[in-house]
Amino acid sequence: MIYSIQIITVNHYKKRRIPCRKLITKLIRLARNLLFNMCAELIDFLKKIISSQDFIKQHRQSPTNFIRQRKLPFSILIFFLINLIKGSYQDELDHFYKAIFSFDVARRIVTKAALAKARMKLKYEAFLDLNSHLIEYFYQNFRPQRWNGFTLLAIDGTTVQLPRIEAITKYFGAWNPRQGGKCPMARVSQMFDPLNQITVDAIIEPKETGERELAAFHFLKLMPKDLILLDRGYPAYWLFNLVISRGADFCARIQRKRWKIVRQFYNSGKTEKIISLPVFPSSRKQCKEMGLDPKPLKLRLIRVELDTGEAEILITSLLDTQTYPYEQFAELYHLRWPVEEDYKTMKQWIEIENFSGKSVLSVYQDFHAKVFSKNLTSALVYPTRSIIDTNTENSLYRYQRNFAQTLSKVRDVIPLLFLRSSEVLCKLISDIQAIIVKTIEPIRPGRKFPRNFNNRSGRFHYGYQPIR
Repeated sequence: MIYSIQIITVNHYKKRRIPCRKLITKLIRLARNLLFNMCAELIDFLKKIISSQDFIKQHRQSPTNFIRQRKLPFSILIFFLINLIKGSYQDELDHFYKAIFSFDVARRIVTKAALAKARMKLKYEAFLDLNSHLIEYFYQNFRPQRWNGFTLLAIDGTTVQLPRIEAITKYFGAWNPRQGGKCPMARVSQMFDPLNQITVDAIIEPKETGERELAAFHFLKLMPKDLILLDRGYPAYWLFNLVISRGADFCARIQRKRWKIVRQFYNSGKTEKIISLPVFPSSRKQCKEMGLDPKPLKLRLIRVELDTGEAEILITSLLDTQTYPYEQFAELYHLRWPVEEDYKTMKQWIEIENFSGKSVLSVYQDFHAKVFSKNLTSALVYPTRSIIDTNTENSLYRYQRNFAQTLSKVRDVIPLLFLRSSEVLCKLISDIQAIIVKTIEPIRPGRKFPRNFNNRSGRFHYGYQPIR
């Protein structure tokens, strides 16, 4: 309702050509104030969780941890770790306390040794729990964008480099390059909402864990009216069966040589076809382990003609050709692309590979803390979408916020959101959103750049400069 006040009212008066600019402006201002309050309520909601004794007891390593009042208590440690830390312990600590105490010059409040000891008392699951509460609150209160009533969720994986520490290498595993020593690596997977720029679930595990196995863990959290978008590396009978068993749906790109039934469809030249996919011997073991009924699956194959003259094949559980016509699927699958871009955000701007600790626990803490911070940032600036659309509706292109600048602006502000009064909190959120609506980039449809897999020009790309 909050979003419709602004958008529908403006469109209503423009269509009727009624000169009610003052009324429209007043309604827009009212809608913005409601959005500020919604974001403030989210922070209050999370703050109560972090400060609750149940949360502290659940996420401390020992019952004797965080029972005495020290300079780095449980909640302050949480706020420090979600502040997108990237530098050395001591520099980040001095910078953190300078921000929260409004010092003109940094002062030594907490030492790096104290931080190292404190974070060993904290379970990394605290950030997973916070992220779950954030996701639940966002979908219940922020009126997120959906596709035909579905929550779109794209699955994708990547690998990340880890610190060259013996304990980390032993736990996560390592690549053995032709030159140089072992390179510790972990495998990362995320279930990402591309329409709302939210990571619904994120996993970091040893590199030997396969992407399909991690996808299965994501799928255990699926709900009815979720629609999964999958790249061509994921299709497998048992994964499709798992998605359907959760009451969800999927649309996946599949290699035309993957299965005989797909090859026959590709060679037929048809644009779409309903098929019965039998269980393959390679999937029987997984189905048995997960308690899935190995029955044939009724699915739909779709041919999408590309600009290059080639054709790609999609396979989906959306069988209703009237509700989901053939013409929608090229655009639907393209909506998966933001999950690829989000990994650039995580690696270049958030620097998830820039780990602050030297233990396996610190790797998990840093990763999940930064995922939570990214989601919190997306939620706080989500209301700016309608404002940007209204401000640029007469422009040649549609516009979107510059997320790199957004991350830069919230750094050091994140802890203040939890530590300041309610009045200051609303002003902080208002100030953040005010500058974000002015920091925008045009969306140029049809813009493409060829992938250059041989580019070894540097660790960081010019277009993804680090943020402070």
